[in-house]
Amino acid sequence: MNKGWEQHKLGEVVSVFDGTHQTPNYKTKGIMFLSVENINTLLSNKYISENEYRQRFKIKPQYLDVFMTRIGTIGKTNVITTHKPIAYYVSLALLRPQNIQSFFLSFIIQTSKVQQDIWKRTLQIAFPQKINKDEIGKVTLALPLQKEQIDIEKLLLKLDKLITLQQRKLEQLKQLKKAMLQQLFVNKNNKQPNLRFKNFNGDWEERKLSDIANYRNGKAHEQYIDMNGIYTVVNSKFISTNGKVKKFSNEPIELLKKGEIAFVLSDVPNGKALAKAYLIDSDNKYSLNQRIAGISPSSDINSYFLYVLMNRNRYFLKFDDGVGQTNLSKKDIEEFKENYPLFDEQQKIANLFSQIQTLISLQQNKHTQLIALKKYLLQKLFI
Repeated sequence: MNKGWEQHKLGEVVSVFDGTHQTPNYKTKGIMFLSVENINTLLSNKYISENEYRQRFKIKPQYLDVFMTRIGTIGKTNVITTHKPIAYYVSLALLRPQNIQSFFLSFIIQTSKVQQDIWKRTLQIAFPQKINKDEIGKVTLALPLQKEQIDIEKLLLKLDKLITLQQRKLEQLKQLKKAMLQQLFVNKNNKQPNLRFKNFNGDWEERKLSDIANYRNGKAHEQYIDMNGIYTVVNSKFISTNGKVKKFSNEPIELLKKGEIAFVLSDVPNGKALAKAYLIDSDNKYSLNQRIAGISPSSDINSYFLYVLMNRNRYFLKFDDGVGQTNLSKKDIEEFKENYPLFDEQQKIANLFSQIQTLISLQQNKHTQLIALKKYLLQKLFI
């Protein structure tokens, strides 16, 4: 073991307190009431009265105390950084540091070794799963001297700040994309968009999908799946994960061409895959699976423009009644009506959205890399 690092029970360096079974009031503001679902932000729209707070909480959360989830999702932590009073449900445990830095405590609980110990002490036969207060105090962890704790938490806090900033950039880009969708495309009641590129001024024309694209269905690939195959099978999982989850085949059953749009026809109630689109970027690389449609735009329709227009469009989502599985038919797809400008304007709009999506992907990759770096440091900086 590294010099200065010593094994401790969690109960030796923190005091552990339970929350209350109090039922919060959703309407009357008073003392903010937190539960397990609030662990990431420590913010809530639930409250209890000041009188209830005084009566129910002998031990009141303080600045730099640490909350840990102990029911359902177990072992997540967050440090209190406000001096305002906070009430909390029994699904949270309050850890009051005695001989340990607060943020260091929060970080070390996130490490795989401590998480494994928490899991061993969890009542897994209970529903929802939970860890008792006394068992939290028995969790073991290795601690360095205070100076090293401070150095470690400073480094990880800087990394957390970078992750938060990166997440904020990512959300801003997504909001920009959403705003541009509203401004650059027309709604059913208009023939011109609110925002337009220079030198474009004519009305957009309403057209059915059957008038501007060819439709075809995919075919079953299940018996031809081969993880060493040369063709990527375009199925619902592939499209819903933006190409991250893949299956392969050596059989060119229903090959797709560059510029075609693969479109999900079926999903469970309230699913996130229904009407999700994927724009094919290469010839003879992808094969179209069953329950996925292949949409081939005509020469006067820009593929990327149509892809943006069709992707999770509200017209298709209305077929989901939230009860049974949704199965879009060929007729449902071909009856899709939207307004289209001339090809040059489509191209301008498509180029803008392609650039925004490239920026979103870059920011997403940076965010993912920072998360991976934090995970790596949590493994390497602790014993």
